[in-house]
Amino acid sequence: MGVTKNFFIALSKNQPLNSAAKKWGLKLGAGKVVAGTDIASMMQSVKELNANGISATIDSLGEFVHTKEEATKAKEAIIKTLESIQIYGVNAHMSVKLTQIGLDVDFDFCLKNIQEILAEASRYDIFINLDMEDYDHLQQTLDILEALRAEYENVGTVIQAYLYRSEKDLETLKDVRLRLVKGAYKESSEVSFQEKHEVDENYLKLIKIHLQSPGFTSIATHDHHIIEKVKAFVKEENIPLNRFEFQMLYGFRSEMQKDLAKEGYAFTTYVPFGQDWYAYYMRRLAERPQNINLMLRSMISK
Repeated sequence: MGVTKNFFIALSKNQPLNSAAKKWGLKLGAGKVVAGTDIASMMQSVKELNANGISATIDSLGEFVHTKEEATKAKEAIIKTLESIQIYGVNAHMSVKLTQIGLDVDFDFCLKNIQEILAEASRYDIFINLDMEDYDHLQQTLDILEALRAEYENVGTVIQAYLYRSEKDLETLKDVRLRLVKGAYKESSEVSFQEKHEVDENYLKLIKIHLQSPGFTSIATHDHHIIEKVKAFVKEENIPLNRFEFQMLYGFRSEMQKDLAKEGYAFTTYVPFGQDWYAYYMRRLAERPQNINLMLRSMISK
């Protein structure tokens, strides 16, 4: 399992393959987990989710940004997507990766870009979630979040349960809307738990802490064992259903997503779209190697 995960993580970082994938279109099973390569096709998917009582957090995919020109282009695509949320009238917000808008190019330049995005999102009353990336970008992401929150309220981020420091970060961010995840990157034992049971235990612990904090909690997991424990906990503690939501990725456990929404739980689906789908898809295969079956079935059916 570890070898397979490392293999797909390595593939996700391969820029030549990412460039080639833009020419392939949504192949190798990616069309099942990426909601199209353009806004129109993505919005159709969001409308279908909304019809089932499910909200969306939209990710305009983009990787391997090394210049200000590339980052500016990505920022403009995000702002165009924000405008489209307003035009289409869908129930959705956006998730943004800071590396996509220049974090690896220049910190202040990236901060200016995300400030522009937040200003546009505020016009439409749309929430922006700063996606958390690997450990090397964690503190910079939190620093940018702090700067943004001095001016904007419609912004939050992600806490990853496999990191040792996450409980302390949670305390600092107790008033913030947070998405809580187990974590999908490969990190060293110096900064992260390595065993699944340790990650699971810490994840449930963090969920319970934030559910009892002022900030809204997005519980992003496909783990039905965790979901059942959360349901029992909120019932025991009389936590209102409008204080949290469940989240899952587009294309995964779709029937469970609908069932949770029917049960009355707030539910949001993470909806990625765009031509830069390759790295995102490789990380999903690394995270859940059983999804390799999606790719194999797609290749066989061609």
